[in-house]
Amino acid sequence: DAIRAGFTKVVFIIKPEMRELVETLCGRRVAGMTAADGSPVEVCYAYQDFSSVPAFYSIPTERTKPFGTGHAVLCARSCVGEPFIVINADDYYGPDAFVQIYDYLTTHKDDDVYEYCMVGYQLKNTVTENGHVARGVCELDDKGFLKKVTERTKIMHHEDGIAYTEDDGESWTQLPEDTIVSMNFWGFSKSMMEELQSGLPAFLKQALAENPLKGEYFLPGVADRLVQEGKARVKVLTSHDKWYGVTYKEDKEDVRNALQAMKDKGEHYPEKLWK
Repeated sequence: DAIRAGFTKVVFIIKPEMRELVETLCGRRVAGMTAADGSPVEVCYAYQDFSSVPAFYSIPTERTKPFGTGHAVLCARSCVGEPFIVINADDYYGPDAFVQIYDYLTTHKDDDVYEYCMVGYQLKNTVTENGHVARGVCELDDKGFLKKVTERTKIMHHEDGIAYTEDDGESWTQLPEDTIVSMNFWGFSKSMMEELQSGLPAFLKQALAENPLKGEYFLPGVADRLVQEGKARVKVLTSHDKWYGVTYKEDKEDVRNALQAMKDKGEHYPEKLWK
């Protein structure tokens, strides 16, 4: 979907030991594709490990968890010198989202503020029937720019609608089905790499003091900070496609059936995706 929209490079951010698996399952196939402009698709691999952490930070020997999505993107800095998008590798976003975000990134440049964007989804298109989910609930201004993202960690179908709880089900707050939520689909200029780099030491110092084993450098948190500081604005592009992901093992069959239905209808994809 990204390649058909116009993107010409794919960067896989992985653990070093996953290189052979990812390259075999996907990387080599993508590298054999042709971009919309007729050029071959460039494929790069970036490794998220502790080697990129500044020397002043002494990583606890008990820590195995990586440093989150912001650190993951920063690990790809050597591969990225142009505007870029960030997605979760295990989520299905639909083709429309890639078209919208490519068009925005190619027509908007940084000026007095950074020009970022994200694709938001209607809440009803992102929930599962099999349990609760975490979503970033977006607040927009009257021009469609992001004002704030509030993380709600327990959203699910409840009674006659969709609601979230913050007290393990003691109370519930209803959310409109068309509430726009973030699914971690972001578009940035290369300035984000510089901001991630400059913000990492402060995060690490805080994490070392407060949560050395599990503290994470979250990408949405950095974007939100830049918005609150007035250094960036984030245009929210809305997709009406249904998002798919496997949050619970029971979701797998639903995703499989949905993708097969698209193929059967000739909708977006051929029966054999990889040639």
